[in-house]
Amino acid sequence: MLMKKPDLPRNEKARLAALEKLELLDTPAERQYDNITELAAYICQVPVALITLIDEERQWFKSKIGIDSSEAPRELSFCGHALLNGNALMEVPDARKDERFKDNPFTTAEKNPVIFYAGIPLNDSQGHAVGTLCLIDHRPRKLEKAQKKALHSLADQVNRLFELRIKNNELQKSKSKYKQHNALLKNFAGAVSHDLKMPLSNIIVTIDILKSKYGGQLDEQAINYLNRLKQSSFGMSSYISNILDYYETDNISFEDYEEEPFDLKTFLEGIVDMLNIEADCEINLPEKTFGLICNRSGLEQILLNLLGNSLKYNNKDKIVIDISCEEEDDFYRFSITDNGMGIPKEKQKDIFSLFSTATEKDRHGQKGNGIGLSSVHKLVHNLGGEIRVDSKVGEYTNFTFTIKKPKAKKTA
Repeated sequence: MLMKKPDLPRNEKARLAALEKLELLDTPAERQYDNITELAAYICQVPVALITLIDEERQWFKSKIGIDSSEAPRELSFCGHALLNGNALMEVPDARKDERFKDNPFTTAEKNPVIFYAGIPLNDSQGHAVGTLCLIDHRPRKLEKAQKKALHSLADQVNRLFELRIKNNELQKSKSKYKQHNALLKNFAGAVSHDLKMPLSNIIVTIDILKSKYGGQLDEQAINYLNRLKQSSFGMSSYISNILDYYETDNISFEDYEEEPFDLKTFLEGIVDMLNIEADCEINLPEKTFGLICNRSGLEQILLNLLGNSLKYNNKDKIVIDISCEEEDDFYRFSITDNGMGIPKEKQKDIFSLFSTATEKDRHGQKGNGIGLSSVHKLVHNLGGEIRVDSKVGEYTNFTFTIKKPKAKKTA
């Protein structure tokens, strides 16, 4: 009697689709799978343990202990039969006495014949059997009850690894789509900036020309219309610039930093100078200084944005801003507190969302665009830190954020 080839499962088409979705065929060996085959071989005291995946024509070994080959024909495989066993263990104590396998070339081989076999189907979350966890011995034997139980537990672990891989694959694909979408949006924003900022500049220049040349012929209401138009043009130009800055923050990374420390106090003084403050303002810097090693450009953008908000969203006659910085084991912790308008409690949870605004108008009557704090949040995240806000309307706003301290760069 000739050996019996394994039948195809009734759901073969769906099973192959599940195997393809796993994207595991012909991938390199991985420690997490090898750990399981090593445990299976040890617990059951067999020389060969395999994690196999079965496609249309072959069984391929994702993990193998005690065997050199990486695959075998499906029509000769014991695993092809085990695949039909649902969730149950298929045990063959002596293949020489089994009608399905006694003439199988693996059973009749002179060297290392397959005499004992035990295999459990490996199923995805939908119940499609994509392969097996199997054991082989070159002599007859039977598994003990405890060994069978352990083998089922190990098969469950492989199934969980499969589920994690599928979820990770989906996550990576979503991440890739997000990056592509973000790149397209960034390119679009760049094109819009080029196409809109030039006309806006022309409008602003034209308004100034009209006021200069025909100002004497225009009444007060007409002059007000021109001023509002110019103000709106500046606002739109600033909005476009902020959108571009928001997407540029993707290029700022925790991995990029200056190897030589820069002085905290000198750095903060430079930030304050860049703000070009005209209002009555008191800015209190940290009493102690020390050397910072981090992405200087990213930190600069964060502080300029937060300090700029402390100045704009402040309705007090005298603006007071306190800046502190502490060095911790793994982070730099910054705190900025002002005596400004404050942020309503119900809006604090959404303050870092894109296009979310906390107040209707700033100190100069201008409405914010809700981009700045979203950019700050993204920058802090990119630099390995976190940011939070604490505020009371009419009294104060405090932003506290951390920047991760980098490990020393490896030299070649």
